[in-house]
Order: sequence, then structure tokens, then C-alpha cells
Amino acid sequence: MLCFHAQQAAEKAIKAILLRCRVDFPFTHDLAALLNLLPDAIPHPVAPLEIVDLNPYAVTTRYPGELEVVTAEEYREALRTAEAVVAWAQSILAGD
Repeated sequence: MLCFHAQQAAEKAIKAILLRCRVDFPFTHDLAALLNLLPDAIPHPVAPLEIVDLNPYAVTTRYPGELEVVTAEEYREALRTAEAVVAWAQSILAGD
């Protein structure tokens, strides 16, 4: 569940920037799709592949079924990535 919240933090941060830039976006949890909608003038917050690594946590950690155990290291990495995306969004929003 903690990794789900990390994914959600990154998703909401990206969507905040899209809203600020007046970019319409679909109802999706796909971080790659959202990153692709960012205007060219907005740099990506961290390596896009790191952000996309959060995608599986949007659904698989929320619903019962075939869950893989998330290690402490995977959680720390998810948290680090989410924190970087949120800090990036805060800096973009503060600069406007």
C-alpha cells in the first residue's frame, strides 16, 4: 500500500503541472502517458524510466490477487522517486 501512495503522489504531481499548463489529460494512472503530455519547455523531473517504474503500484498493490512482495529496498526506491517528482512539481509551481 505504501508503494501505491508513492505512485499516486507522483501521478498527482504530474497532473498538477499539466493543469497549470492547461493540458488536457485522460483519466489514467499511466505515468508514461502523462509525461508524454508535458510541454517541451517543461523538463522531466527525473529519468522517465524511474518514474514509469511506479506504474505497477497503481493497481497491483491495491487489489487482492496475485501480489508480489515489495521489498524494503523497492519501497525506498519508490519513495525516493515520488519525492523527486513532488519536489520537481513544487519548484515548477512556485516559479509561476
